Amino acid sequence: MGGGAAPTKETKTVVVLGVAYGGAKAAQELAAGLPEGWKVIAIDRNSHANHVYVMPRYAVLPGHEYKAFIPYTNVYHEGEQQKPTHIVLKTQVVSLRPNHVTISKPHPEVGITSTEIPFDYAIYALGAHLPAPLDLWGRDPRVSVKALDQKPWAYNGFKTDGTLWLRERQKVIEAAPTVLVVGGGALGIQFATDIKAVYPEKKVTLLHSRTQLLPKFDQAMHDEIRKTMELQSIDLILGERLDMSSVDEQTRSGKAVNSQGQRIVRTEKGREIAADLLLLCTGQIPNTAILAAMDPATINPANKQAYVQRTMQLTTAPVEAQLASAVEASLSLEESRPKAVPHTYPNIFVVGDAADAFGAIAAGHTAYYQADLAAKNIIKLVQGGDEPLDEYKPSPPAIKVSLGLTKSVYQIGPNIGVKTDGVDDLHAAHVWPLFGIKVDKDEDMIP
Repeated sequence: MGGGAAPTKETKTVVVLGVAYGGAKAAQELAAGLPEGWKVIAIDRNSHANHVYVMPRYAVLPGHEYKAFIPYTNVYHEGEQQKPTHIVLKTQVVSLRPNHVTISKPHPEVGITSTEIPFDYAIYALGAHLPAPLDLWGRDPRVSVKALDQKPWAYNGFKTDGTLWLRERQKVIEAAPTVLVVGGGALGIQFATDIKAVYPEKKVTLLHSRTQLLPKFDQAMHDEIRKTMELQSIDLILGERLDMSSVDEQTRSGKAVNSQGQRIVRTEKGREIAADLLLLCTGQIPNTAILAAMDPATINPANKQAYVQRTMQLTTAPVEAQLASAVEASLSLEESRPKAVPHTYPNIFVVGDAADAFGAIAAGHTAYYQADLAAKNIIKLVQGGDEPLDEYKPSPPAIKVSLGLTKSVYQIGPNIGVKTDGVDDLHAAHVWPLFGIKVDKDEDMIP
């Protein structure tokens, strides 16, 4: 668990792993609030933030791909006055230990001459692996239409790679007369309704294992989405789970083929569904393998997220279990069997989709507020004093889901509503200023 480089009194370094919605906010708060002489190193395998909320739309509708990838050129909002102690590295995180992170290669151009970076504090904001239809680092996006003479696909985490990836997915969707979307969460709903809006002649089916779409939200959300899908003539199959044994792991399509050349999959109830294209919009997996390698006890085996304290500090047991352990210890029960004592890593904070944060939903705004709290707690720890650390309490679930090109449905706490003022690019420019880039016109998003 230990070993390798360790911090010293001169280290004064905070690393932020992942620079998307949460990581960017953390880096900004740390850069603004840490005392003089402290270094902030933000690390991401991409050259840019993936604005995932617009990506389902851009994988269907051509012309806006470049707006989904926001360069990390001004993450700290310092412009040309960016301090040399505020660094963004495009590199892979190889491993994490309690006091150092290992990256794939040194970066001497910014004074990092080793692959091991010692730190005093770390914020882990590596999110989750996206489902296959949006997994840019996963399979070849051309896989279902790839000609034998095409070159192997390579993805290296640059904006040009991302825009090309979305264009290839557009071609795949355009070429498919029939589409089966699996998963009734936000991603599946957006894909199904966007495909039908852009290509009304296509036969689109959505398969969902539960009887309610968006099951974490109010029944009225389901009712509105279902009504919209019926108006769009989308076939909706609820309460049936896809039998994954009928899916080819390599191509992510059905193993069987009918006389029309369509791939056939089946549900666990035995229903057969034929389609030219299968979009598996399920199975978002928290990106916590690096934490698990450091200490397997920090991971909740039920959901693969990392246990955290209310302060967002990494720990080896949920808060409730720690309270129970403390009660048992105070009672000195001789008959109690020995149990592992929960351990907290006071210098490592986990935020966003990777954190098992007391029922908080996986969303960009969740990561943003958790990261803000974690960064402020680190600043308090650095400054010393007796002020208690802030504690996180999830806000009521909130979501907005597009239902075709102009309509959307939203829920904020108990309030549910419908809007019909949508635009093709989903107002992507509104998010760019979070990463320090002002947008006055579409061309400002091309770099």
